[in-house]
Amino acid sequence: MKKDSRKFSHECEFNSASLSYGKANVKIEVQEYNPQLEPRVEWRVGGHPFYSTDCVKCFADLKFSVARTAIYESGESTNALKLASPEHLAPVFLMWPSRRFVVDVSCNEKSDNGFAAEIPLMDGSALPFFLALRRNVGVPEELAFYDAPVHAEWDLFRTDRHDSKPYGSVKITPSETFEVEYVLERNDGVCNFTSAASVSIYSAEHLYNVFAARTFILKNEFDEARKAGLLGGVDESCGLLLDDSAAANASFRVAEEPARHKILDLLGDLCFAKPALPKVRLEIINGGHLSHRTILEKVLPYALQ
Repeated sequence: MKKDSRKFSHECEFNSASLSYGKANVKIEVQEYNPQLEPRVEWRVGGHPFYSTDCVKCFADLKFSVARTAIYESGESTNALKLASPEHLAPVFLMWPSRRFVVDVSCNEKSDNGFAAEIPLMDGSALPFFLALRRNVGVPEELAFYDAPVHAEWDLFRTDRHDSKPYGSVKITPSETFEVEYVLERNDGVCNFTSAASVSIYSAEHLYNVFAARTFILKNEFDEARKAGLLGGVDESCGLLLDDSAAANASFRVAEEPARHKILDLLGDLCFAKPALPKVRLEIINGGHLSHRTILEKVLPYALQ
C-alpha cells in the first residue's frame, strides 16, 4: 500500500550571500498536511522562536524598520531577535496553505543587542525557494484569500529630503481577488528609468512570473551604498544591476522584471504576517517597503475576523 507522503516531514536548506553578509543560511521544515488547520509558518532566528503566522494578533508586537529590506525585531537587550529580508521567501508559502512550515534562519551576528539573522539572497528572486519546495512538497494548492473591503489612497513623500511634491502614490479598492498595478519611475538627472507591470492572482500559476523576478538596484544607488559601507554580501549573482541603457533590459528574465520584483516585495511584506492574500486592487507608483507596510496595516485587521 502506497504511503501518503503528505504525512511526513521534509527539510530544505538554502545557503548564499545575503544583503549584508557573505554567508547566510535558512532551513525550512515541511510539516504535516492538514486542511482543517489554520495556515502556519513558524519563523525562528538561530533556533529561537520569533513569530508564527497562526498568531497574527502578535504581529503588531514586532518592531518594523527598513534599510533597503524589511527588518523585524522582537524582545529586548541581549535576548532581542532581529530578522531581515524575509520578503522573497514569505510569498512561497502561499502555494501550500494546508501545510505547516518551520523556517529557521541561522544567526549571522551575536552581540549585546541580541541575535541578528538575514535570509539568503540566492539569485535575488523567490524562484530557488519555490522550486526546491515544489520538489519536496508537491503540486501547489488552491490559494487562501480573505475579504478586505478597504477604500484608501494617499501620496508618497520622500523622508530623506524636504520636498512638498509627492514622488508616488497608493490606491486601494476592494476586488474579487488580489490585483496590483505597479509603476516605477526614476528621473533624477542621473538615471532615467521606467518599469510597469500588473497581475491578477487567482491561482498559484499566476505567481510564477512574479517569483522569477530578481531584485535590482540602479548603478548610481549601488555605488553610493558601497561607499557608505552597505550591501556587504552582494555580488553580481544576487540580482540585477541596472542603468538606463537598452542592454540592461535585454538581460531581463521576465518582462518588466523590476516592476514584477516590486510586486514580489509587496507580496512578501503582506504575507509575512499571514500566508493569505487580501481581496483588493492596488495601484502603486514608486512604492517600497514603507508603503507596503501601510497597506498591510489597512488590510490585516480583516484577516483577524
